[in-house]
Amino acid sequence: MCLPGARFPHTLIEVMGSLEVQLDCSSRNGGVSLRGAEKILQKLRGRTEFTLLLTLKQEKFSTGVLLSIHYREQRFLEVESSGLRNEIRLFFQSSDQRQQREVFPYSLADGHWHKLSLAFSATQLVLHIDCNRIYERIVELPSMDFPKGTVVWLGQRNDAHGLFRGVMQDLQVVIVPHGYVEQCPDLNRTCPTCNDFHGLVQKIMELQDILAKTSNKLALAEEKMKYLDGCYCERTCTLNGESFRDNDAWIDGCRNCTCSNGTVQCESISCPPPQCPPDTAPIYMPGACCKECQRHDFCSEGYSRNCVENSDCINLEAGACCSCKEGYHALRDDSAYCQDIDECEEGKHYCRENTLCMNTPGSFMCVCHTGFVRIDDYSCTGEYAELHWISG
Repeated sequence: MCLPGARFPHTLIEVMGSLEVQLDCSSRNGGVSLRGAEKILQKLRGRTEFTLLLTLKQEKFSTGVLLSIHYREQRFLEVESSGLRNEIRLFFQSSDQRQQREVFPYSLADGHWHKLSLAFSATQLVLHIDCNRIYERIVELPSMDFPKGTVVWLGQRNDAHGLFRGVMQDLQVVIVPHGYVEQCPDLNRTCPTCNDFHGLVQKIMELQDILAKTSNKLALAEEKMKYLDGCYCERTCTLNGESFRDNDAWIDGCRNCTCSNGTVQCESISCPPPQCPPDTAPIYMPGACCKECQRHDFCSEGYSRNCVENSDCINLEAGACCSCKEGYHALRDDSAYCQDIDECEEGKHYCRENTLCMNTPGSFMCVCHTGFVRIDDYSCTGEYAELHWISG
């Protein structure tokens, strides 16, 4: 049967089954359809273990290409049978992008039926003819990284060259180990395959690289740990977003609190009973935790107008006075006008190593130097820190 000008459907290239294709015309088209070619290329892409199976009967003394996968002049996989030289030729591209050529002395072009199996397993290449292992060679690692535009031809190299004469059937591309068993079930399986060994070697090399990097990291960590015993790591306490050093004491609302070994301990303020005159009663005053004897509110009667800038009015037993707000000092004896205290300038701050004191209205801030991270509200250490502003 001659197929002039016909394009083989993609099912032929995967499993032709009992269908025979006779190729004996000088003008024909053996290019696999676009869909079929892409299916074959997808099957082989990136593989280093695959097997080409084919049953054929080639005319005596003829020469022709059985299968060709190429991009322009770049042959990724091509099998040719020469009846003139009685040899089978294999062309493929190796992983280093070089063209490789293997020649196997054997006569397929004798007019008889033959089963051909060509198996790649990493760098091992095995040729079976009629279920007999004819050749086994060590070759370069094949590369099946096909670029866009790669074409697949069956029974010829292109439109006019490498035309095969004869009959082909049962052409298969098998991508599992020991693919030749599909054609010859009685053949022994060699386990593991060369591809398995190649993959194992690659994994061992990866593990060795990981081990070397891990060993270096461990050595650096051990070197740093030598100095930890000599370091003093102070345990701090945090309450309501504010940090305190060990043994610090402070008043939190109506509680007396202390920082002890990283733990905040607070107790309610003890309030003694107020001793008030007969004409007054004990009451809770704003901002006070304990009851106090009610006093006359001189501030509400207008005295507070005397307290002008950063100054608060305070009721006394027999009158009222002005008092500077926290973080300010008086500009006059009556404390009616108050000015901000520069804690940084006067050294009334808690900013410690690797920090810079920044004065703020009524208070101060500690900022870490560039390249340092905060230990607590007042100290910084380490590297790669962002700028941290900490209220004092």
